[in-house]
Amino acid sequence: MADQKIAAYICQGCGLGERLDTVDLAKVAQKEGKAHVVREHEFLCNVDGVKTIQNDIDSEGVTHIMIAACSRRAKAEAFYFPAVAMSRANLREGVIWCQPDTDEARETTQEMAADYVRMGCAEVKKMIQPQGNPGAVRNNRILVVGGGMSGMTAALQAAKAGYGVVLVEKAGQLGGWAGKIYKRIPSRSPYQDPQDTGVEEMVKAIETDSRIKVYLNAVVAKTGGAPGRFQVEVGQESGAAGTEEVGAIVQATGFSLYDANNLPELGYGKSANVVDQAGLEKLAKEGNGAIRRPSDGGEVKTVVFVQCAGQRDASGKHLAYCSGSCCNTSIKQAMYFKDANPDVNTVVIFDDLRTPGNGEDFYRSAQNKGVTFTKGKVSAVEATGNTCKVTFHDLILNDQNATIVDADLVVLATGQVPNSGVDIDAKLKAEVAAANGDTSLLEAIEAQEASGQKPISVLNLDYRQGPDMPQLKYGFNDSHFICFPYETRRTGIYAAGPVRRPMDMVQAAEDATGAAMKAIQALENAAVGRAAHPRSGDLSYPSFRIEGCTQCKRCTVECPFGAIDEDEKRYPQFNEPRCRRCGTCMGACPVRVISFENYSVDTVGSQIKAVDVPDEFSEKPRILLLACENDAYPALDMAAMNREIYSAFVRIIPVRCLGSVNTIWITDALNSGYDGVMMMGCKHGDDYQCHFVKGSELASYRMSKVDDTLKGMGLEVERVRTFEAAITDIERLPKLINEYAAVIREIGMSPFKGF
Repeated sequence: MADQKIAAYICQGCGLGERLDTVDLAKVAQKEGKAHVVREHEFLCNVDGVKTIQNDIDSEGVTHIMIAACSRRAKAEAFYFPAVAMSRANLREGVIWCQPDTDEARETTQEMAADYVRMGCAEVKKMIQPQGNPGAVRNNRILVVGGGMSGMTAALQAAKAGYGVVLVEKAGQLGGWAGKIYKRIPSRSPYQDPQDTGVEEMVKAIETDSRIKVYLNAVVAKTGGAPGRFQVEVGQESGAAGTEEVGAIVQATGFSLYDANNLPELGYGKSANVVDQAGLEKLAKEGNGAIRRPSDGGEVKTVVFVQCAGQRDASGKHLAYCSGSCCNTSIKQAMYFKDANPDVNTVVIFDDLRTPGNGEDFYRSAQNKGVTFTKGKVSAVEATGNTCKVTFHDLILNDQNATIVDADLVVLATGQVPNSGVDIDAKLKAEVAAANGDTSLLEAIEAQEASGQKPISVLNLDYRQGPDMPQLKYGFNDSHFICFPYETRRTGIYAAGPVRRPMDMVQAAEDATGAAMKAIQALENAAVGRAAHPRSGDLSYPSFRIEGCTQCKRCTVECPFGAIDEDEKRYPQFNEPRCRRCGTCMGACPVRVISFENYSVDTVGSQIKAVDVPDEFSEKPRILLLACENDAYPALDMAAMNREIYSAFVRIIPVRCLGSVNTIWITDALNSGYDGVMMMGCKHGDDYQCHFVKGSELASYRMSKVDDTLKGMGLEVERVRTFEAAITDIERLPKLINEYAAVIREIGMSPFKGF
């Protein structure tokens, strides 16, 4: 990097000039930061300040810039210089806004600012401005798997945006469940009556759109490649096969109804007059709204709807969750009867009635039509000739044996089971559950294996991690519910509709629209070698020094996104378009040979070493804080905006994810005389908030082994702590820092100072 020319810019705006000695900071940048050009400016983000920086790049040959001003999360548009490497020293939120404006605090505040200037200069020296992947490929087509409401919506929305679509449907016609129902739940105010499904119009729109290519009676036989260059083999029932190249994929494979044969106590399979909700839709569609008793075609005078049939079950035998749309579906189906004949006795027995999306308008409309709603839990349905007897616990009157006799039809709301494909982590989940005393999952898998039955794959991915996408514990495709609802753990592949979570048709259409837009973003990013969320726009990608690699496979195993394979010599092979740039592979590597151009073991390690660590007699401890850039770092910025004060002895380095933290950083900090190391990352577990899914979990696992290292070094285990942090922890994080600083003061200064 001999041709580097570093420029450092010290801003005096936003109160920095009043609170800090910027002349001294400029000297620090010049003498200790070794910056070739150093400038102070009264307001660096204004037109003149930005022009000053650009002129130095254009006229002075500056290749690396360090901007000491506000947080890297602020003024990103103003400080956009794509031709050079850039670091940001956070003097506003990270120093003056989180420190008291008093004479007593002036010295430590200035020391913080000087350290951040040193750190910024040290970081940028180790950076290379990424140029992107020269092998990037543009493909403006999207594969949509599934031709139901979700799949058709995704296909139509992508086509409207000008992108080609390949739509694969396993049935002989489009429509999915939406094509099998008589009417749909109303999608707009006043939410009074069931409405037409609109499926025929959607099918016609797809058939007449030249951008959409449809495969019917077809499945995805194999999916290889990566965003921008997926190769998909489509197998058809006729035996014909086709190969399609696409840039991104939307899985919209929908759901199956929970098997009502699992509910013999509710009469299913014992009486033809007990049906599930799909069965009732079939009767309504066949009769064009006139529903007859299945057993003999007789008139229906009384119909009972049983809510939560095999759902919200705490026993472990049935579905543990609520499917969300079943209550509205039963209300709609009860209206079928009332609209045809107001004298039909319609009773909905529910534990909790949930009507998302329409307030209570639809429910009130059903009441006005004479539908009876009874709060209770059905315990048995018995066949009595051509009618049924329904026994339930009346939760209002607390009658354990309330009954409805002579019900001509009983409808079970059985819930949605996602068509997700193979659960590639099923055995691991079962073993974890068994270790905690629950052997049911393991027994189910063993029984399935013994019977020779195998789950059918949906995508047939050619990934070392498995043929389908990872799933959550109930079989829904894994996605980040809070921040990135359509994202899966396979870059460029998006989940939409009930395969992601239970939902109705309105929600499924909205979901599919979002997934289609994300698929478009993915293929556009892939075309220029940019990262997908949450580092969208990042042109860096991982590389490694082959001569130092020990072929331990930790990077390939720990990558949350299946972005790393192995070549024929068993060295890691980075599939750049699949990479999310989280750096988990970098944190996993024990020999530190993996890096990114703008983020590496050296960029962080050099910042750690650049801090001026006082000796043991100064009574000024130094605490390193490695903060997740997605939650913890923004929370600390917002805390500073609220003028929350925290210890002046902490030095914060944002990291892409705690999964990227290499233990060498901890060792370097402690060996350099730091008195403590804090790490703040996202919540992990089943309800994780980590933007990179597994990063914080992997970091927690790695750090669980640090205690032995500390003891071996003769240090207290309290000197390294990991905390879960959410972006909303604006008041909590400063308190954690202050509490930890008090712990460090109590245990004393590090014995490694001065070595």
